Formats: sequence, C-alpha cells, structure tokens
Amino acid sequence: MTPAAVVRRILFYGLITLLSLFFALPLLWLVLAPFDKTPTLTVKIPDFTLDNFAELGKNPYALSSLKNSILISGGAMLLVTALSALAAYALSRVRVPGRDLILYALLLLSSIVTGTAAMVPIFLLMFQLGLIDDRSGVSLVLTGGLLPAAIFILKDFMDSTPKSYEESARVFGASPLQVLRHVVLPIARPGLATIAVWALVNAWGDFLTAYILLRDPEKTPAGVLMYTFYTEGGQANLPLISTFSLVYAIPVIALYLFVNRRYGFRFHGGIKS
Repeated sequence: MTPAAVVRRILFYGLITLLSLFFALPLLWLVLAPFDKTPTLTVKIPDFTLDNFAELGKNPYALSSLKNSILISGGAMLLVTALSALAAYALSRVRVPGRDLILYALLLLSSIVTGTAAMVPIFLLMFQLGLIDDRSGVSLVLTGGLLPAAIFILKDFMDSTPKSYEESARVFGASPLQVLRHVVLPIARPGLATIAVWALVNAWGDFLTAYILLRDPEKTPAGVLMYTFYTEGGQANLPLISTFSLVYAIPVIALYLFVNRRYGFRFHGGIKS
C-alpha cells in the first residue's frame, strides 16, 4: 500500500470516528444526565443521584402518559401492520390498472400533505366523528398517515413470496384468507416486523396529533407531557426532561432489540437471509 493510500485511509477512519462521536454525544447525555444532581446541556461525569427519578415519580401524569403512549402507539402499530398486509397482498397478486401509479401517488401525497398541513381538516373530521379527546381517534389519524408508506414497503415482501407455495395450498383446498394466513404471512414475517417497529416508532414520537386532539390530561401521551416540563418563560426543567426522556426511550429500544434479535433486520425481499 502506497503512503498516499495510507494517509487517505487514516483520514477516512479519523473522519468516521469524529462523526461517530458527534452522533454519540446526545445519546451519552441521555444516559448520564438523569443520574446527575445538577444536569446541564454538556456531557459530564454525573454527581450520582436517584432523586430525579423520585421527583419524576411525584408527577401525577408521568406513568399514565406512558400507558397512553403504549395504547395509542400499539393501536396504530396493529392497524398499520394488519391493513398494510392485506392491501400489499392484494396489490401484489391482483392486476389492477394503474396499480404502480396508485402506489407512487399515495406515497407522494403522504409525503407532501403532512400532518401539520392537514391538521385543520383532520380536526374537523374527528369532531364530526365524535373522536375529539379520544385516544382511538389519535391512533386512527396516525394509521392513516403511515399506511401509504407501509403498503409501499410491504408490497416488495409480498412480491418476493413464491407463488408456487400459494398454488400448492390452493390444490389442497385452502381459501384465499387461509393462503394469506398460513403461507404468505409466515414468509413475510420479517417484513411485518419491520413495518410494526417502524409504525410504533413514528406513533411513539408523535406530538402534534395528540396535542391537538386530546384535552384530558389523563389521556395525554408521553410525547405531549414532555412539553409541560418547561416553564411559562420557556426555561427547561433539565432534571425532569432528561429523566423522563430516558424512561420514554426504553420501550422503543427494548422492542428494537427484541425484533433485531429475532429477525436481525437482514432481509432480501420477503425471505430472510
């Protein structure tokens, strides 16, 4: 290896190291700050204490907000996974005129018309349906926003499922739903796990939808409760914010580790590599 190549490689690995440290600093702060008596915005060795967790436990809405986040995000995850699986399988197997155009149009519109831009008609729709201050209404809105992308992603998994397996099942008298349940879905399970985690993460981090549609503090999810840890002047309560952020992140990290251990997130179409 020439000296110039060695220098280039050293510079490359040095740049990668700096970028890794840059992105690791916020995560390091998230881990250390909750255990510091006086956390600041800088990363430092904490003056160890558990008082921040005790203070968080005194908040009457802390635990209920996590429960609400689980209910809202879990509902959205189940709906997105189930509906996208049915729609993706239908679009994969049925020849619909303009099918690909419909998929790309849905994906494009879902990217352009975001929740912020559509919040007024969404609020009016939820009001007409009587779903204001209802957690199920928030789950439905989040499901509608995530479905187009979920169908687009999951269709590739359905396309890669060998049709010969389905034909063999039909020979033995299986109905279309039985084929989907017992043949297609087990093969596309890694894709379903990917969609489930993706949908949960997006719903878990939502703020605007729940903030506008929910009124009762008892129904407030964790993402909205975080907003209350600021004073009227905009001053952040860093001990509570850092502690609640760590607790808030644990369920999503645990789900990711479970799915990663189960499936590894190494897929080629619908067949696990």
